Amino acid sequence: MTTDFLRLVDERARSALASGDLKPIVTEQTELVEDGLRFVVRSVSTLAGKNAAIPGGPRDPNFNPFLSPDPALTLGPLGDRHTAILNKFPVSGRHIVIATKEFREQLEPLDRSDFAALARVLVEAGGLGFYNGGTQGGASQRHKHLQWIPEAPGNAGLVEWLPGLPHGAAPLSTAKHAQLRFEHCFVRVDCRIGMPFDSAADSLHMGFERALAALDLGVDANGLLPASNLLVADGWLMLVPRSREHFEAISINALAFGGTFFVREAEKLAALRSVGPLAALAAVGL
Repeated sequence: MTTDFLRLVDERARSALASGDLKPIVTEQTELVEDGLRFVVRSVSTLAGKNAAIPGGPRDPNFNPFLSPDPALTLGPLGDRHTAILNKFPVSGRHIVIATKEFREQLEPLDRSDFAALARVLVEAGGLGFYNGGTQGGASQRHKHLQWIPEAPGNAGLVEWLPGLPHGAAPLSTAKHAQLRFEHCFVRVDCRIGMPFDSAADSLHMGFERALAALDLGVDANGLLPASNLLVADGWLMLVPRSREHFEAISINALAFGGTFFVREAEKLAALRSVGPLAALAAVGL
């Protein structure tokens, strides 16, 4: 990681867009407000056609885009064990995947090297780091990977939850948000822009371990964790155990817990509007 990383992201994205290797998700945006909380629903644009890519779309279990990533989308190494790759179907500009160089199961616990790779991006560019743990968590690939998107209008983040979290919380302290009707854990972490990435990685890894303990989540006989979503932004780590992937045929991944839903058909937006975003999130949580 260098200070030119975002410049590389932009240059590679321009090239991949021109060649057709990058296929951005074209959406129209609707805002929903519930209990004073703002949510964004992004629906596939009518101009994009029925086969437009969208999170939670068809999965090919025999195709692994991360083991030998497309050179047109590959950004380069993030440490010794991870590679940064442009997401082929980005939900925003500068949407990147942080994948292990060797195949590891997506439900294996995130370790310090995973957080070190993510920290390299966060301490340079801020934004949101997120992880979809397993199919029930909205993951489209089994190959272990995290993702990152920048802070930008319409992008997911944790800013809406901040007023409900303790101000001035001590490092690695845990918290729950009173408006969230599902199991979750927030942990105060330190991942500020400009700080040493090693220190940020330590904080994120310890925060993750603290959240696992608080939610009593452990590995099974195969060394795999239950399905979950992880989000990191604004000095907090949020971990959410999952019970299922869909609400009313809407695939729910980590971005929804950061305030941004993706839907294909207009009736799905109507269903989400009818029950409210908080109830939809509770329906796929515990």
